[in-house]
Amino acid sequence: MMTNAYREAGVDIDAGNRAVELMKGAVRSTFTPNVLADVGSFGGLFALTGLPAQPVLVGSIDGVGTKVKLAAELGRWQGIGRDLVNHCVNDILVQNARPLFFLDYVASSKLDPQAVAEVVTGMAEACRAARCALIGGETAEMPGVYAEGAFDVAGAVVGLVDRASLLPRQEEMEAGDILVGLPSSGPHTNGYSLIRRAVGGQDMHQVLADGQTLADALLAPHRCYIAEVEAIQAGGYAIKGMAHITGGGFVENVPRMLPANLAARIVTKSWAIPPLFQQLIRWSGISREEAYRVFNLGIGMVLVLDASCAEALLDLLPEATVIGRLIARTADEPPIQIIFPEKP
Repeated sequence: MMTNAYREAGVDIDAGNRAVELMKGAVRSTFTPNVLADVGSFGGLFALTGLPAQPVLVGSIDGVGTKVKLAAELGRWQGIGRDLVNHCVNDILVQNARPLFFLDYVASSKLDPQAVAEVVTGMAEACRAARCALIGGETAEMPGVYAEGAFDVAGAVVGLVDRASLLPRQEEMEAGDILVGLPSSGPHTNGYSLIRRAVGGQDMHQVLADGQTLADALLAPHRCYIAEVEAIQAGGYAIKGMAHITGGGFVENVPRMLPANLAARIVTKSWAIPPLFQQLIRWSGISREEAYRVFNLGIGMVLVLDASCAEALLDLLPEATVIGRLIARTADEPPIQIIFPEKP
C-alpha cells in the first residue's frame, strides 16, 4: 500500500506534476529548431548554429527581489515571469549579446500549481518576444526553508555575441558624447523593499496622475530593450556603451560602462519623473540624492552615442531622451555627477 509520508512532510509530488502540465504548452511555444529536448528532460539541449566569426557566450542570472512578495499579496503572478526574463535579457543586452536560451527556478513553501503556471507563462511570453527559448527549470517546494506563503523566482540567460561587436567600447568614448535614456515601465525589479514599506497602508486601487492604479504601476513588468537597441543599430548609429538601470540606480550602474578618464554628467531636469516615483519619494521620505541610487526614476536603460546623431536618433525613437553627456574626469573626481535644479 502506497503511503503519503512525503506529502505529509510538506512536499506534494502530484502538485508539481500538475504545475508541469499547466505550463507545458507555454514552455513549448518558445522552442526554436535549435531546441533538441522536450519538457521533462534532465537537461535542456540547445544546438549552436550560424555562429559568428568569434562567438562569445554571455551569461547572467538574477531574480526579481521582493517585488515577488507584492505580487503574492495582490495575487498577480504573470508579470513576475516577464520581469525575470526581461531583467536578465537586458543585462546581457548591454554587452550587445542576444539571448539564446533561458532557465528558471521557482520555489515556495507550498506549491500552488496555478500560480507557478502563471509565472512560467509570463516567462514564456517574454522569451518569445526576445526570441529566446525556455529550455528548462526547477520547481521546488521547501517547507521549513521558506516561510508559509513565501514564493521566490530566479532565472539565468545565455546569449551570444561576436567578439568584435562586444560592448562597451570604452576606447571610442570621448567627452561630449551624449547619454540617451530609454523610458522604463515603472520600478522594474528594484527598490521594492523600500517601496513596500512606503506604500504600506496606501489604497492600492487609488489612481495616479497618469491614470494608472497604484497596483498596476507597481506591478508593471520590466521593460525589454532589444527592439530599441536593434532599431538604433539598424539605423546605422554606433552604440558605444549601455547601462541597465537596476539595483543601485544611476549612481552605481552608469559608471560600470565608462573608462576611468570619463564621467557621466546627468541633468535631472532632462526628463519628467513619472507620477509613481514622485509619490514613492514623498511617501518614503528618501532624499533626492538617494533616489538616484535606488530607483530608475523613469529611465531603464542609458546609452552612450556620438553627439552628432542626437537629432536623428530622437526622430527614430521619440520616447528616448538625451539626459546628459560624458565629461573629462580626473582620478580624484567621481565617475558620475547628478545635476539637480537649483532650489528656489
